[in-house]
Amino acid sequence: MSSEHSRKTLAPVVVAAIGVVFGDIGTSPLYALKEIFNGHHPIPVTPDNILGILSMIFWSIMALVTLKYVSVIMRADNRGEGGSLALLSLITENSRNRVVTWAISLLGIFAAALFYGDSMITPAISVLSAVEGLQIISPDFKRFVIPITLAILTVLFFIQKRGTGVVGLFFGPVMVGWFGVLGVLGVMEIARHPEVLAALSPLYAIHFIGNHTGLAFLALGSVVLAVTGGEALYTDMGHFGRYPIRLAWFGFVMPALVLNYFGQGALLLNEPGAIESPFFHLGPHWAMVPMVILATLATVIASQAVISGAFSVARQAVQMGFLPRMLIVHTSGKEQGQIYVPFTNWTLYLAVVALVIGFKNSSNLAAAYGIAVTGTMLIDTVLVAFVMVLLWRWHWLKVVLVAGAFLAVDIAFFAANALKIPEGGWFPIAMALVSFTVLTTWRRGRRLVRRELAKQGIPMQAFLRTLCDDVHRVSGTAVFMTSAKEGVPAALLHNLKHNQVLHERVALVTVETTDTPHVNEFDRIYLHRMDKGFLRIIIRYGFMEDPDIPQALETCRRFGEPFDMMETTFFVSRETVIPGVVGRNINPWRARLFSIMSKNATSATDFFKIPNNRVVEMGTQLVI
Repeated sequence: MSSEHSRKTLAPVVVAAIGVVFGDIGTSPLYALKEIFNGHHPIPVTPDNILGILSMIFWSIMALVTLKYVSVIMRADNRGEGGSLALLSLITENSRNRVVTWAISLLGIFAAALFYGDSMITPAISVLSAVEGLQIISPDFKRFVIPITLAILTVLFFIQKRGTGVVGLFFGPVMVGWFGVLGVLGVMEIARHPEVLAALSPLYAIHFIGNHTGLAFLALGSVVLAVTGGEALYTDMGHFGRYPIRLAWFGFVMPALVLNYFGQGALLLNEPGAIESPFFHLGPHWAMVPMVILATLATVIASQAVISGAFSVARQAVQMGFLPRMLIVHTSGKEQGQIYVPFTNWTLYLAVVALVIGFKNSSNLAAAYGIAVTGTMLIDTVLVAFVMVLLWRWHWLKVVLVAGAFLAVDIAFFAANALKIPEGGWFPIAMALVSFTVLTTWRRGRRLVRRELAKQGIPMQAFLRTLCDDVHRVSGTAVFMTSAKEGVPAALLHNLKHNQVLHERVALVTVETTDTPHVNEFDRIYLHRMDKGFLRIIIRYGFMEDPDIPQALETCRRFGEPFDMMETTFFVSRETVIPGVVGRNINPWRARLFSIMSKNATSATDFFKIPNNRVVEMGTQLVI
């Protein structure tokens, strides 16, 4: 009975995973082969080259997606969560070497930064490549391609604030239909030219590389387009689980992709002229319009998955201290993962619009695509090598063989894509460097702020000893939010100095983000009673959770310390950061950047869901 129930619940999860996880890699057939044979570094359309390229695509999918991500890296989950930041937390949690932890942290942060570069290009190239199918119907439609693309993307980004729950119901069925069409179109063409299946042998790829080494290296820069989105299988693991993603990949998605690529290859063997758009030429002419519509829906869904992923990474970065507090809107009362981050949404929108207008077609965008993906894949390999050593306790020889093989493939793809930096690859690198600078500047600035606050503070026990009994105590509870787990908060000292009163009960509350995605409710609260009505409360949240201080304080009732919000006043300190002298702690320009970010951060009141009518805000100036 339980197995029957499992089968009933597994099916919708697998369908949902197909709709969200595989959107990026599932829309690659729209442009991958076209770019290889008709892009910036075109390969001559000959039978030997076609079979060689198909063999390279197939074995790239097997090596990078099936073997590396699905079989190995997906084992390295952080309590069920995946992605570069989750992997980073997993390693730092188990590493005792400070130098290794520092180096790994930089790599993990840069991988997250590369993801933002990738998330800007994916919606642009996916939707643009689908709408370009209109040109196959009639060349007269060419002038409408960019306006239609911009209109679709504008609607997509504008509806984000309304949530993706309703739209998400259609993701799975539409993508199931999309992959079904991919497979059917491929089978129909392969049936006409079954000799194309010979390319399943790696000998064709080896032969092509041996005879045309230069061409093969250039081709790698476009072959990678067939595996972009493979890293999403690991990133989205927390939403659907390892087993449903693996089942969807092996049972449906991978066969459909391979059949379609080989179908396009079979078409090119017979009609080399179809290289202008081998995907749309696969179907009959009467089906062109439905194919353009279906392709557009699929690319919109792929873009939606990337945008949602960007929201999740932004929330993780905020919780882990890499970004300032920002507004995070929950668009569903039932699904925790459905969030909307306005700043991330509109930043992505402006970048996507600029890409479409600036690069003008999917072939030009393909030159910018790949460098961010291959960079992320390379970093993932390095990170998972540390997991093999620190967590899995593999023998060093096994680590060298497995991780070394993955690394060799990643480096080859990354080097081939590096050739495209002057043609557009500079864009994701520039965006990644900007993101990396912002992430590291905020983390460094917050450490300096905490250090300055610690210098200004005084030990709690010393404060309690010197606290006079004649200090006027008023009824109710005062909650002082503080980032330090020791010492007296500056807001408390300022309040005592200026107002010369204390509440009869004073709670010093610190919010702590753990290296785990979620925290068990029984482990969330640490409460320590001190003298003279003082409490020290530490509230722990996972990096995938959103803090809710009033809700957390409600659970203190089990410790015999109930909190009545109508009798509780929250004191929040807002630090005004002033850049210090040159070279003191941080570069002046980074200090100014941190100061700007600090001023524009969402208030602690909103971020921690504290009632606005119960807050007193205290100002503090800090020099870093």
